[in-house]
Amino acid sequence: MAAIVISMDSRKMTNPDLDIRYLLPDRIEEWSQGALTDDGYDYVDQDGHILAVWLETGDPEGWWPKVVELLKTEQFCDNDLSQSALVLIAEESGAEIMKCCQVWPE
Repeated sequence: MAAIVISMDSRKMTNPDLDIRYLLPDRIEEWSQGALTDDGYDYVDQDGHILAVWLETGDPEGWWPKVVELLKTEQFCDNDLSQSALVLIAEESGAEIMKCCQVWPE
């Protein structure tokens, strides 16, 4: 399986609530009716400001634009992630962040 990764910098968020690491993937899994599933999270910078959430999917190319639309229309823990998040894709679920390709913003 492949992955979509949502990377969030807490310094750019209105409310850097750590609950987002659970609420965001749960909401996306529900919204996608199971086409995207929670595949974990990690801090991807040395200082611990950037949290990335991995979502497993069989079709990252088809789903990442839909995920962006969700980020534009819903707030998560009072954060507008369309203003602060990056969306990346990877050929393998659980891929290291450096092996992911940023697709949004372009």
